[in-house]
Amino acid sequence: MRVALFITCVNDTLFPGTGRAVVSLLRRLGCEVDFPAAQTCCGQMHVNTGYREQGVRLAKHFTEVFADYDAVVAPSGSCAAMVREQYPRLVRPGSRGAAAVAELAPRVHDLSEFLLDVLKVDDVGAYFPHRVTYHPTCHSLRGLHLGDKPARLLRNVRGLDLIPLGGAEECCGFGGTFSVKNPAISAAMCADKVRNVLDTGAEVLCAADNSCLMHIGGTMKRQKTGVRIMHLAEILASTEER
Repeated sequence: MRVALFITCVNDTLFPGTGRAVVSLLRRLGCEVDFPAAQTCCGQMHVNTGYREQGVRLAKHFTEVFADYDAVVAPSGSCAAMVREQYPRLVRPGSRGAAAVAELAPRVHDLSEFLLDVLKVDDVGAYFPHRVTYHPTCHSLRGLHLGDKPARLLRNVRGLDLIPLGGAEECCGFGGTFSVKNPAISAAMCADKVRNVLDTGAEVLCAADNSCLMHIGGTMKRQKTGVRIMHLAEILASTEER
């Protein structure tokens, strides 16, 4: 299968290790993985703050860059949901761009749904001997409707003790520009999330979006909790040999 990695802005600039983990994992599972250098931002932050025209241009560029791949995999439920949910609403119905979006959007996947729904794999041969709790981010939960897919993958990681997170479905308070426009509310929501994480006694907080992990992890670091943050891809890419 010819797969393209859509790295996303946050991962490209702040968490490059997540992208490397995705490539390592998919190659281990027999996929040919490419990284199209012409890819750019998906346009989510532009559209969410009212810059619709810029969003349309970025949507058209995205479809051009990724058109020839069997699948596009993103280590971000947020950005994958942008392509699948928002692109069809952005591009004018009946246009050539709308047809391109309709053809490509179903082939854009979050990592967990690609593994389970496309590759039909729920045990990726990972080894991670730690206590882990999982935070389902808003876009992965409500946009992509991933349900328990990430948890199913984590349960099959050898040595991993998956601990349920209280209030798991509550937003962490990041929300992109929401945390900038409403810092007090955002911080209060994050404080609730951190309390729930600490109550689990987990060593590691896992999620499928580094943006939310960055938000929660920043609070935990300031509180000197000692809890690490790790993207789902990094745990799934871990092996006993590594």
